[in-house]
Amino acid sequence: MNRRQLFTAACCAAPSILFSTGEAQSKPSANHFQGSPEQRNSLRKTGEAIRSAFAKGDVKEILAYHHPEVIKALAYQNYIVGIEALKADLLGTFRSFKLEFLENTPETILFNQGTAVEMSLFTIQSVSKTGGPPAIFKGRSMVVYVEYPASPTGWASIRETIQPASTVNSSTNI
Repeated sequence: MNRRQLFTAACCAAPSILFSTGEAQSKPSANHFQGSPEQRNSLRKTGEAIRSAFAKGDVKEILAYHHPEVIKALAYQNYIVGIEALKADLLGTFRSFKLEFLENTPETILFNQGTAVEMSLFTIQSVSKTGGPPAIFKGRSMVVYVEYPASPTGWASIRETIQPASTVNSSTNI
């Protein structure tokens, strides 16, 4: 066998060898990422508890469902790093406003090896404590949770980013 024939044989055999060996080559089933019923239920309870604590303005309870190394990108100019920074931000917010989630609709939830990623549509009503009409804030969030034994439900938010809903003027070219 000359070099050309040897190279051709190796190139022809390589794909079948690569795709037929090793666990890394196998694709997990679609159900693999759905989580167990227990995981889904405890994650749902985590979200409910956080939203309930927001409605009460209960910073301590909100923080119970957040990992100490939490990072939140709540707006372009509002990037929060760590549990103490989150606490300060919440205390400042609750001094001026009462917040209530009017809607929280999960669009997708992915579970993998002690991590859950949830994308949701949300609507929050903000009422100023000094009076004035309520404001409505809508958007989409992506929250990454990790299994965390110190959390009452076993899950803690460790990363979150917010995409505000926006309207585009029909005369605007994007």
